[in-house]
Amino acid sequence: MMAQMAVAMPLMLAGEQGMFHFPSADEVRTQPISRAGNEAGWPFSVDDGMLACVWSGGQKVVMFLENGPSDLGEVETFEPRRVIVTTDPMQLTIGNMAYRDLFRPAASVEERIRLVAPFATMGQKLCDQPAGAHVGHGEL
Repeated sequence: MMAQMAVAMPLMLAGEQGMFHFPSADEVRTQPISRAGNEAGWPFSVDDGMLACVWSGGQKVVMFLENGPSDLGEVETFEPRRVIVTTDPMQLTIGNMAYRDLFRPAASVEERIRLVAPFATMGQKLCDQPAGAHVGHGEL
């Protein structure tokens, strides 16, 4: 017990979460984003969604989640597709295998990184906001 506290204390003092921390909904930082009409560098296959910063594996991770369909009924459930927004080629490719169709087609990993990089930067700024922050459209 004492050893566990000794390991956890520096994390708590630094305001960081441990490797096995499961984030709650009130810790997630979000910002709605959407494609501008003339935007050629939009990396996603849908025109709007939510940029989010969540804890995963002891670090803050930026994700893009698609919005639900506008004709979704109140009793219907919707599980949005989500992808990791990063410039790390391994996470960008292997980490997003389940929902890779949420990205628009790209000729190479390098092209996808170039398209995603501005959103990864915006997401890191979102991660700097207080836990639970909901940033308005275009505020970062």
